[in-house]
Formats: sequence, structure tokens, C-alpha cells
Amino acid sequence: MYIVDRSVRLVESFLKAYGPSSIKRFFWDKEYSEEKWSFAYNTAGDCVYAHLERHSANGSILDIGSGSGNTATEMAETSYRSYLGVDISEAALAKARRRSQECGRQDKNRFECGDFLTYVPTGQYDVILFRESMYHVPLGKVKETLDRYSVYLKEGGVFVVRLFASSGDRPDGKDKPRPAAMLSIMETEFDVLEKARYEVPGKPTVMVFRPKARLKN
Repeated sequence: MYIVDRSVRLVESFLKAYGPSSIKRFFWDKEYSEEKWSFAYNTAGDCVYAHLERHSANGSILDIGSGSGNTATEMAETSYRSYLGVDISEAALAKARRRSQECGRQDKNRFECGDFLTYVPTGQYDVILFRESMYHVPLGKVKETLDRYSVYLKEGGVFVVRLFASSGDRPDGKDKPRPAAMLSIMETEFDVLEKARYEVPGKPTVMVFRPKARLKN
């Protein structure tokens, strides 16, 4: 039974990353409707907020894979002017809109439904955030995805990425291969401004970076 359950989870994880948008939406809507992610609905004080607030500087934020609206309602309200959250799950976005309404941020927080691998922004932003959502980008498309979104950064704008690379249960102490490879791509292909690993449960890493400056002819 364990093998069957594990196989099902692996198939679902594969489809949520590599499947067509309609299949991804089905699985994410199901999970949010069944409150699978309720344990993560309150992340006030998370380590990503200090980085995000510092670089948003009362500007605009695009949150890729915004989920149930934690970022939109937990970061300091005075630290940003406008926020757009994009998620493939309408069930998650319904929760996010309700939370924004409840805390009085409905005028500065907006949400759109879309698959962020194909989503096309209509404006430019001071910060583009990938908070855990980078896990759902195929490894071979990490640079391609970041390059595509780079066009939608304002001059001086930055990416903020938060993910779990540490694997405390490995006897060799090495990081998890896939998220470690993602961080390596970011460090190699972009200009890193900040990188920090936090000694809290899961030991998340937050990285702030921007496209490398292009040399003028």
C-alpha cells in the first residue's frame, strides 16, 4: 500500500510541474478546496518578508505562485504600493481575495489566475517573488523562466526566491540536489545581491538577485 501511495504522489507531483494547465489547475484546486495547505496559512514573521520589504521600497510586487495570499496580507502594508498575485488555482485565489478584504488591503492587492510558466505580465515590477513556487519549474526551464520574467522587472528591480534546499536528515549533510541545482543556476547566471539561510524549521534559503548587466557596444 505504501508503494502505491508513494507512486500516486510522485505522479501527482510530476503532473503539477509538467502537465498541461488544466491538469495542474485540477490538482491545485482539489488540494486548496480540501484544505491540504491549511497548516501553511499563517506565516507571519517569515524570513522572506525582510528581504521583500527592503527591496520593494514602497513599489510594486509580482508574486508568482501566490497561493492563499500569505504574502499579500502578512508583509508590512506600508512597504509596497501595489501587489499582483498570480496562481493557477482559483480555489487558492478565492482565499487570497477574502483575506485581503478582511485586512482592508483589497484596493492595493490584486490577483489573477494563470499558469506562471506561460503567464504574460502586462506591466513592470520592482520585485518579482517566487516563494516556494520555483519548485514547480522544471529544472531545465529555470533560467529560461527567469530570463522571460526579467523583461518585466523595472530598472533596478530584483527577483526574490525562497526555497528549502537544506536536507538535515542526510547523513552526508549535503543539500537536496534539485533545489541546490536551482540555487546554483541563479548564482551562476544572475547577479546575486543577497543570500541567506535561516536556522528555523526547514532551514529555508532566501536569494535576491537581478539580471546581469549587459555590456554596451
